[in-house]
Amino acid sequence: MQAFVKKTLLLGILLGLWSILSAQETEQSPLEKVENQVEELSTSVGFLSKFKLSGYVQADFQGGQEKSKLKVGAAKSDEESTYMRMGIRRGRVKLTYSDKIANMATSGVFQVDITEKGIGLKDAYFMFTDPWINGISVKAGVFDRPFGNEISYSSSLRESPERSTGCLNLFPGERDLGAALIIQGPKNHPLNGLKLETGLFGGNGINQDNDNKKDWISHLSYKKSFDNVQFGLGASFYYGSVYQGNDTVFQMKDKEFILKHNDGLGNYSERMYYGGDAQLLISTGLGMTNLRVEVISGKQPGLKESSASPSTSALPQGKTYRRDFLSFVAYFIQDFGRHSIVLKYDQYDPNIQVAGNEIGKGGTTKGDIMKQNIGIGYLFRINAHLRLMGYFDWAMNETTSNLNGYEKDLYDNTFTCRLQYKF
Repeated sequence: MQAFVKKTLLLGILLGLWSILSAQETEQSPLEKVENQVEELSTSVGFLSKFKLSGYVQADFQGGQEKSKLKVGAAKSDEESTYMRMGIRRGRVKLTYSDKIANMATSGVFQVDITEKGIGLKDAYFMFTDPWINGISVKAGVFDRPFGNEISYSSSLRESPERSTGCLNLFPGERDLGAALIIQGPKNHPLNGLKLETGLFGGNGINQDNDNKKDWISHLSYKKSFDNVQFGLGASFYYGSVYQGNDTVFQMKDKEFILKHNDGLGNYSERMYYGGDAQLLISTGLGMTNLRVEVISGKQPGLKESSASPSTSALPQGKTYRRDFLSFVAYFIQDFGRHSIVLKYDQYDPNIQVAGNEIGKGGTTKGDIMKQNIGIGYLFRINAHLRLMGYFDWAMNETTSNLNGYEKDLYDNTFTCRLQYKF
């Protein structure tokens, strides 16, 4: 028994000594500890370097006539004739992640808009590019619709407070839920500058997909730069549909809306756009001269008093009115160092088959009124982050003696003073 106890005790002592010696062997010197900490820090820095945080804030002071609809602040009260408001028009925070996985360039983007009115999603998508020619990419999630130039032109760069009237009606919110294929000429290749974007989208903006139909959007563009000249050309196509939530559908014929039979509840109305865009940038002794134009025409299903595209998760419930439309916008910007003068003209005619006193007859309403805007602006780039804008928008609408309230031009001109900080 004593022998067994002695052996057990000896074994315990040996195990204890082994543990002590092992701990001594693994104990690090101060230099080794520092080296390990540096390695861990380098790993963390390498991971964080794949992320980029950016964004901008636009603080607006706006004044408008009695019929204007300002973009900041509360709506006009009954006691106010002209009215003024201030607020945050856009407060964008964007997080971008970039990496290479299996030698394939990948990225993810998440962007929100934060104002005093609340928080809203703007972008949430991923994209990866082939590792062989770096010319084919796939993009999926919530992002800009690939149509024309104005939609994808960032609000932080745009020389006017808002996009054109046509763009706001046809593409409310600019974004949509979908997936797109992007093919472009690789660098140092004769086809560099040529780009095709094509994809399928829900068709109702940043909202839950609500029907079985998907919209097809494509944009083919070419951009080229020379010593002091840059130009771009583009052509766009949109083919989709709008759900008919009512068994009554109207079609324009001989300047009036005619009831279209056997085409009602549960069916779809065709939605088709054709677009062309062009950009020209010239460097002269005065500074940069920038010219941009864009035109869109096509077929648009809408409601009786609105031709705006769907921008909600709910399916349309009202009667469907089919119209042929025309949209046009042109920019002229002249830089003088850090200063710029801006001229803008845009026109949106939701129904090109009627005009003037024809509106108000044959079932036509204010939803068929053509709108025009002439904008005059001034930009001052204070530094790399700050930009000051002053912009007057002269709004004009088509008049008709057959529609109450539209016998003369509406009092809806606006003035915007904007200070933007970009980071």
